[in-house]
Amino acid sequence: MITRRRFLRSSAAATAAVGMPRLAASQVLGANDQIIVGVLGLGTRGRRVHLRRMEEQPGVRVVAVCDVDRKRMATAAEQFEANYGRKVDQYVDMRQMFDRKDIDVISNATQNYWHGLSTIWACRAGKHVYCEKPLSHYIWEGRQMVKAARKYDRIVQTGTQNRSHRQVIAAVKWIQDGHLGKINYITAFNNNVRGSVGRRDTPLPMPDYIDYDLWCGPAKKLPIYRNRLQYDCHFDWNTGGGELANQGVHEVDAARWCLREPGLPRGVMSIGGRFVVDDAGNVPNTLITYWDFPTAPVIYEHHDPALANGGTPTFRGLAKGMCVHCEGGYLTIDESPRKTGIAYDSQGRKMTSFRFSEGEEILDGSPAHFENFIAAVRAGRPDLLRADVLEGHLSTTACNAGAISYRVGRQADQYEIRKQVEQIPIFNEMFDRFLHYGRGLEIDLQSKSATLGPWLEIDRENECFKDHNEANVLVRGCYRDPYTIPDPV
Repeated sequence: MITRRRFLRSSAAATAAVGMPRLAASQVLGANDQIIVGVLGLGTRGRRVHLRRMEEQPGVRVVAVCDVDRKRMATAAEQFEANYGRKVDQYVDMRQMFDRKDIDVISNATQNYWHGLSTIWACRAGKHVYCEKPLSHYIWEGRQMVKAARKYDRIVQTGTQNRSHRQVIAAVKWIQDGHLGKINYITAFNNNVRGSVGRRDTPLPMPDYIDYDLWCGPAKKLPIYRNRLQYDCHFDWNTGGGELANQGVHEVDAARWCLREPGLPRGVMSIGGRFVVDDAGNVPNTLITYWDFPTAPVIYEHHDPALANGGTPTFRGLAKGMCVHCEGGYLTIDESPRKTGIAYDSQGRKMTSFRFSEGEEILDGSPAHFENFIAAVRAGRPDLLRADVLEGHLSTTACNAGAISYRVGRQADQYEIRKQVEQIPIFNEMFDRFLHYGRGLEIDLQSKSATLGPWLEIDRENECFKDHNEANVLVRGCYRDPYTIPDPV
């Protein structure tokens, strides 16, 4: 049984050592030097954001694109030529693009199971990397990415762009300055529409314009029984980390930032299930997670509103974001494009807000995040990054640890689960919301229909779990030859 003392006790344990990134002095560029970019992964994010945010910066030039889907790549190249009046070279195999000596930067928008190996390859080839979130698919490979960045003196930015959004920066600083007193705990929440990925009776046919072996890369090469190949790979453990890694890493990263947490939590526990849908997905569509960080606890809840009969679930009226609960009140940050922060006192009265001006263009922080990365590359200074690879690794590891608790869990009914959480008020209240949501779905939680993850104690120095062999197998993960993570990098 988890006790209040176990969750809330203060720790004398040393926090994980966090070294400042070295200066990449040999890579300092003059103000007039062009930074040459190759964009890797041409789904919606790569095609609509990476290409534009790189190409439209002064002194930056995109010269190449790469994707195993030739049709998607051709579309991106055609759009680029129409927008900017010149052609880009096209590559199916990223290694051929990495071999180009003229390319300085790889803008990495592959799926998360490819992030680790592609970033390590790029660093080894002498490229700086902007890598989308979540940083890694497995905990161990995330640390290998940090090692590669340091070994090859590469500048690697994680795509957690909240850290470059000025409204969020201002709100976090206001909290850190102590205007609401001590932080008691933080609730991160994400109620994102996903729905079903479908279930096929026969494997999804692979068109001839997709190199399926390269698409799988380090993941197991298996037949696909969902309806779509690309984005829905987030909802299969073989290629994705579920919504906790996909979207939750934004909120968890912001929570770590608020707390000034330099390392990993001391422990983690998750509860959830894949409810209502009978599809080929195997990750939870409803999940609650508790992290025991030394500074203050962080809790996370995800509900798929597409499943709810009673409307979209919210937390304090918001669908996605976080709430920082303090001694003197609380602050909410809306994860919608507006990224509005609003602070309230302990009586619920509005104190101040952090929002866009009337008529101001609404962006998601991406432009400033890409600009921050390019500025660091031009100066040869990794310390200028707002989301250095190490920060991305720590936030992604917290999310992956929460997913691992769920994956090694067992089926339990609501009474068994209640015994595990009832002594921790904020966990108990979060479980109440879980049950309320379940009743709206007409889920019988009196039967053993939910997964109760174990409380996993984290070895923060070695980035694994104490006394849990099954969980530690998932820390290291598995890879398919020849797409293996080098050790050492």
